[in-house]
Amino acid sequence: MHFELPRVRIHSLKDFIKHYLMIVLSILTALGLEAWIEHVHHAHAAEEASRQMTAELRHNLAETRESLQKNEATLQLVGKLDATLIADLKDGLPPAVINQHIRAQEHGFQLNLNWPGLPSSAWDVAVANQSVSWVEPANLKKFSTAYAAQRETDAWVQHDSVLMLDVPRVINFRTDLDLGRDVDPQAFLYTVQQMKVTITSMKNNLQELEKHLADAVPDETQGSR
Repeated sequence: MHFELPRVRIHSLKDFIKHYLMIVLSILTALGLEAWIEHVHHAHAAEEASRQMTAELRHNLAETRESLQKNEATLQLVGKLDATLIADLKDGLPPAVINQHIRAQEHGFQLNLNWPGLPSSAWDVAVANQSVSWVEPANLKKFSTAYAAQRETDAWVQHDSVLMLDVPRVINFRTDLDLGRDVDPQAFLYTVQQMKVTITSMKNNLQELEKHLADAVPDETQGSR
């Protein structure tokens, strides 16, 4: 900020006070104008950041709900196969008969884990240009909670989602079924149970994520779980 002070002769105390007050008033006016301009800039940046994050989170919410629907459909098929196996084993049916039932429902022997991509570029940009710090605190809390939930879900999918699943055995059983070979019913049930637990865990984690996303973008959350 630059001030060009007027060069005037001061002949009395009254002239000095008038000159002094004029300078102070000029400085205060300039500072106030600068603060107002900065405030407008911050408000615009916060509004744009909020708009971008809201759009991104709404997209992620839609993707999360789509993944939930697909995982639920898979879980229903696996659950039906699991119930058939348990009933057959409890009834003491011979392995050959149980294998006939397995082949009749082998379409239910599928993992098909589905999860959303969950981009976070809008949040990353807002943090990088500091506009996130100018977002209204209540909204900022919702945004930050939603993006934190996304990061936690991503980490869980990458590191823990299949901890309970023996993937090579799933592949082996799938191969046997494709070749028309009989499988050991008890061992097959163990693997189906692992698949059921894994899909259920995925569903539970996505439902938790859905809640945080819906809280962050409440305008388009009708019918949320």
